[in-house]
This record gives sequence, structure tokens and C-alpha cells, in this order.
Amino acid sequence: MTARIEHLVTSGTFELDGGSWEVDNNVWLVGDDREVIVIDAAHDADAVAAAVAGRRLVAVVCTHAHNDHVNAAPELASRSGAPILLHPADEVLWKAAHAPREFGYRELIDGEELTVAGTALHVLHTPGHSPGAVCLYAPEPGAVFSGDTLFKGGPGATGRSYSDFGTIIASIRDRLLTLPADTTVHTGHGDDTSIGAETPWLDAWIARGH
Repeated sequence: MTARIEHLVTSGTFELDGGSWEVDNNVWLVGDDREVIVIDAAHDADAVAAAVAGRRLVAVVCTHAHNDHVNAAPELASRSGAPILLHPADEVLWKAAHAPREFGYRELIDGEELTVAGTALHVLHTPGHSPGAVCLYAPEPGAVFSGDTLFKGGPGATGRSYSDFGTIIASIRDRLLTLPADTTVHTGHGDDTSIGAETPWLDAWIARGH
């Protein structure tokens, strides 16, 4: 039986390079009635814990370490005893998000496979929006959780510290657009899309250059 995908939207601020922006974040839960993984515990630990609803929390997975994607992760992990998983290339952003306190995490590695409710999530390292950005690909049920790497209409932002446009384009081209066209893309902000819907626009994104 394939795990189900649940969706929660939380609101707060994104802060980087001295700026602050009000944002709505997508929080994704993958699991069944017994256990669940949370992808990007954003802003509101109480709301995320309510969505977990007493199930065993297998892990709190961070697609990257911008503060708006990880600011509720330590509290959620502390309540449940679940590990926080993050790619180590985002260490500097993780520390910035939680300063002056320090919280530990388990390193998430490219190619690693996470399993919840009998469903595999494959870790794809997709740097560009941040050095340690990852996406999680679930062949069943045909979904990829893209964080801020790929959105409906284009790549994630690369105009701030620790980001790079050429790198994110390479990540999208080589790691995401090679997935089946009917793969649903569950993004870090905004609406879902699909691999097939975004693939034709790659050359236009490159020409736009940002």
C-alpha cells in the first residue's frame, strides 16, 4: 500500500542577507495511520504536530536550511524524538537559522533512501538555491518534493547568498527533468506542477538567466 501525501500551509518570515519577507510555506507529510515523515517543518511546530496527530514521526526532513523551512524543526524533533535530516552542505545556513542556539541533525546523503509506510523516498542532491538543497523522489506514488529548487513556472531564486543560477539549472536539468513526465512536483511554496509541464521551459529559463 502506497503512503498517502498530506499538505499543510504555515506562515511566517524568511530572513537572509539582512532582509525579511512574509511567506507561506508548504509542509508535506508522507505516511499512513501509523507513521509519517515531515518534509520542511516551517514556522509553526504546534500546527505540524497536530497534523502528525500522534503517529510515529520517522524523521523531520529539510529540503534546505533557509530559516523558513527549518525554524520549527528543532521543537518538532524534541517533542517526538525523531531525527532531523539535512544535507551537510547547508551547515552555514542551518547555523544562521538557529543562532545563537545550536541544534544537531543527521546528515542526509545523495542517493540515500528513506522509507515510510512501505514507500521509498530517494534523496537527490540538487544544489543551486542553496549548497545543500535536496529533493525527495517517491516513484510510488509518482511524486517529487522539490523544496525551493523547482516551482510551477521556473527554478527557485538564486539572487541571495550561497545560491547560484547555473548550478540550479544543472540540478533541475540533470536530476529532476529526467524523472517521468507525469511525476507530480510538490513545491516548497505555491501550487503543485509536474515534470512534464516544466520541461519545455528549460531553454527559456536559461535565456532569462535568473
